[in-house]
Amino acid sequence: MHTTKMTPLAAAAIALSLAASAHAQEQVVKIAHVAPTTGPIAQIGKDNENGARMAIEELNAQGITLDGKKTRFVLVAEDDASDPKQATTVAQKLVDAKVAGVIGHVNSGTSIPASKIYYDAGIPQISPSTTSAKYTQQGFNTTFRVVANDSQLGSALGRYAANTLHAKTAAVIDDRTAYGQGLAEEFSKAAKAAGMTIVASQFTNDKATDFNAILTSFKAKQPDVVFFGGLDAGAGPMLRQMKQLGIKAKFMGGDAICTSTLPKLAGDSISNDQVICAEAGGVEESGKKALDGFKTAYKIKYGKDVVIYAPYTYDALMTMADAMQKAKSADPKKYLPELAKIHHQGVTGMIAFDAKGDIKDGTITLYTYRGALRSQLAVTK
Repeated sequence: MHTTKMTPLAAAAIALSLAASAHAQEQVVKIAHVAPTTGPIAQIGKDNENGARMAIEELNAQGITLDGKKTRFVLVAEDDASDPKQATTVAQKLVDAKVAGVIGHVNSGTSIPASKIYYDAGIPQISPSTTSAKYTQQGFNTTFRVVANDSQLGSALGRYAANTLHAKTAAVIDDRTAYGQGLAEEFSKAAKAAGMTIVASQFTNDKATDFNAILTSFKAKQPDVVFFGGLDAGAGPMLRQMKQLGIKAKFMGGDAICTSTLPKLAGDSISNDQVICAEAGGVEESGKKALDGFKTAYKIKYGKDVVIYAPYTYDALMTMADAMQKAKSADPKKYLPELAKIHHQGVTGMIAFDAKGDIKDGTITLYTYRGALRSQLAVTK
């Protein structure tokens, strides 16, 4: 039998062509992340981006194949500087770059205008931190979020007032912004459903600092709770004026009053456990281990602690990749139906979406203030 001996040169050429064809089999999937990495909340934006990078690195380490092709995920990171105009410019840029999906934006004010551009292009968007109810009420089937919205926040506060504080009456005031009004309405609805009476409803505006007339009218009604749909800039002076008027009611509000600045704005007018506020997110006892594991890995990698939303950003990206694996494709048309019906176990809990794209059973963390420090009360739904 005659055998032909292969020259080293021919062997190298074959090896090279095999490597090239293997490389040709690899597909690159671009997933975008948008957050304000410059500007006043840059630390939150960078925190989110770090969470997205951790997810990308983990996916690439897993060696995922889609439709039989080895897949490499690439993060396309953009900065919207918390500016609605810049957000829409960035969104168009990402559509033109043919990204397979978008994780972001951070703020409601940037996520909402950008969502229309992604929807028109058929590109799925998962926000890790947008809470405005409006974001998912536009009828866009490409729009999702992994944190509870402001409606869920208001409802949780209403139930907490009735069931845990055993409050019987509440007086409600909002600042007429879409955020404040929506929050106050949801609080009132849930409080009434749980058996409370709303003894007064008033409104102000988001620039006001003098609430004496409204609070005087509240004082006559002696409410157990004063609920404020608005920002910490209004809540601080309101607490000072409540103290001056001798109103001893509990003071409740959403994430916009739940800040480290509130004690400074209220001065010595907050008594311990008087203020109860809520933020979207948080894990129940059963989920602590997974979240703590993520936080430890984050600190090892970046040399600093998680700010707030990095774990939610990580989960958002992993959920998107899970939908791609279920669809065996990174084509938005193919994986979007899988995303809509996904059940993904994340580090922040189970991720599944309702018909609007809101997270089902989103958690809320309730806080109070003791001394000048914010202290966690409970994680609820």
